[in-house]
Amino acid sequence: MPPFTVLHVCMGNICRSPMAERLLALAVRERLARREVDPARADELLHSHSAGTGGWHAGEEMNPPASRQVTSRGGSVAGFAARKLRSDHIDAADLVLTATADQQEYVVALRPDAESRTFVLGEFGRLLAGVDAAALPAAEATPDAVYARGVALVEAAHAARLGTTSLPTDDLDDPWGRGDQCFSRVADEIEESVHPLAAVLLP
Repeated sequence: MPPFTVLHVCMGNICRSPMAERLLALAVRERLARREVDPARADELLHSHSAGTGGWHAGEEMNPPASRQVTSRGGSVAGFAARKLRSDHIDAADLVLTATADQQEYVVALRPDAESRTFVLGEFGRLLAGVDAAALPAAEATPDAVYARGVALVEAAHAARLGTTSLPTDDLDDPWGRGDQCFSRVADEIEESVHPLAAVLLP
């Protein structure tokens, strides 16, 4: 059921997955603006949220360097609070994107039936390039159309990865405790996957 729901997962939910959550939401708003559709409608079309495999930081704000990356790129950090991943988060997601292969394994161990819709973020970005977007349902800026196109995209990406394995370079480095330069590089790598995802959903 709409909206198309993307769950981002990392370890503590204060650095990588919050950046991915908010940068994907920003990318969708930017795609809507290009279509001359009110960007405020983004939440009707896609729900981007996140959680961590550990609950150490539950209730905390985004790590300051992560927050700076989001805001400097035009995104919002308003209302963010870290939380621990629960099974119902996975159950409600149409696509689960993890920061690392270890976290992908964690998600699938928790919910084996989510395997076909759970990917390492970098892996999903690579697979997107091989998906025939013309074979997906029609692209329209409506909740039902984005949902149908998103679900079909996830199915196509899963089919494309059968018989392959994720690469070590698909993992996002953990920038926690490191400087702004490291956070900037990780945010760039996140955008390399979330921008193409938004572009396929709303070409």
